[in-house]
Amino acid sequence: MTARNAALETIQRELTAIARRARATAAQMHPELSLVAYTILAHIEEQQGCRATDLAAHYLLDKSTVSRQVAALERLGLIERRVDPSDHRVQVLHLAPHGNEILTTARASRRETFEERLAAWDQGDLTRFADDLVRYNADAASHP
Repeated sequence: MTARNAALETIQRELTAIARRARATAAQMHPELSLVAYTILAHIEEQQGCRATDLAAHYLLDKSTVSRQVAALERLGLIERRVDPSDHRVQVLHLAPHGNEILTTARASRRETFEERLAAWDQGDLTRFADDLVRYNADAASHP
């Protein structure tokens, strides 16, 4: 096996481990908030509202899958639908006040977790890791 292939296998294994850990951590942040729910709430917040069809397109999911997730988040009082002022036929999803609270609490919990996990890392290592993650995600976004 070449060094490049070995590195790529290590990257794949470690990113899979990160994804598994993220799912487990999401449940600890809030009992009603799965990783999927957290990412949907974060996306809605980042976009300052979006349509359910935008979520489906962003996550490359079937509309019915997104519809079930959105319905669950609405039942929990985490998101709400508002009529789009520019097109009254369109409903836009926004965070409800409770959704803002949950997301703020979850972020603080995640921040504490990262602080603990990376406490022994020096600033240079943190900066390189952050830069590499930004680069990886930018590359991934441009090559779906």
